[in-house]
Amino acid sequence: MTATTTTAVDPVITGIGVVTPEVLDPAGERTGAWFDHRAQLGRGYKYLPQASQYLLAATGRALADTGADLADVPEHHRAVTIGTNNGMSRLYGEFDRTVIESDSTLLSPASVPYFSVNLVGSRVAMEHALKGYSLGVHSPAVAGLEALEHGSRALLAGRARWLLAGAAESPLDWSEPGSEGSEDGAVALVVEPAAVVAARGGRVHGRVRVRSFLLPPPVAAAADGAGTAARLLGAALDGLGLSGPLPPVRLVGADDAVTEAVAAGLGTAVARHPAGVGCLTPVLHVTEALREPGAGPQLVVGVSAQGNVSLTHVTPRPH
Repeated sequence: MTATTTTAVDPVITGIGVVTPEVLDPAGERTGAWFDHRAQLGRGYKYLPQASQYLLAATGRALADTGADLADVPEHHRAVTIGTNNGMSRLYGEFDRTVIESDSTLLSPASVPYFSVNLVGSRVAMEHALKGYSLGVHSPAVAGLEALEHGSRALLAGRARWLLAGAAESPLDWSEPGSEGSEDGAVALVVEPAAVVAARGGRVHGRVRVRSFLLPPPVAAAADGAGTAARLLGAALDGLGLSGPLPPVRLVGADDAVTEAVAAGLGTAVARHPAGVGCLTPVLHVTEALREPGAGPQLVVGVSAQGNVSLTHVTPRPH
């Protein structure tokens, strides 16, 4: 990848699709499940994993939001990068219990094809002929942000001309610790080169750039943990082209050594936000920053207790 290639493409967000309980049932009036796959998708999706159903619905919303026709993009130039941590957890729990308590021959033929967590986005790729660069990302807590990062690099490198990126989660299996705090829903973002959007007179939500690094928990907990975090943060901020005072910061993390070191290393006031069990929450903060009326640039920082850190510079289109 040459310097000329990376500067020739300016990725912008043109479509946003969000499917969460707060979006589909904002008043909390539904007595049953918050997501009805038949109402949202039609027939033929009953046996899909929940996270895949959510992602399909979010993708439909994002595509409609672009106001463009995907048919104008050659199929082999359409990329997809999806982050998930727990999107297959319930399905795997059912697999395990069936094999342990009875016999593998009793596994559902409709469910067994989803043996891999990488297949959360497979139905989306098939339905929309996303035949270019394809990647599943599963880093704890920040997989959705990293999906944006890796997908944007594919655009910059000329490996694609159109990108669907996002995150999809469904609750952890009931047997897993922390299942009560599981995230549930999906976010889909369409990313395109700015010149292509300008040529068709399309709308732009803004720009999103991501840089990630690893801060191991023992390093974060050491006496100079904040200093190490500051040095790693500085390199990531340089990669984002940020210098001087930072824009408002949203820090999404839990109560752990890595999050505390990152907060201290930022050296500025940050708005702390709790992280859910999954990788959805940081991406939801990105969409909020893109849509917030009158908001300027913001920095969304996702952190996992395992040491994954992703910095996302969000520059919304002026309203």
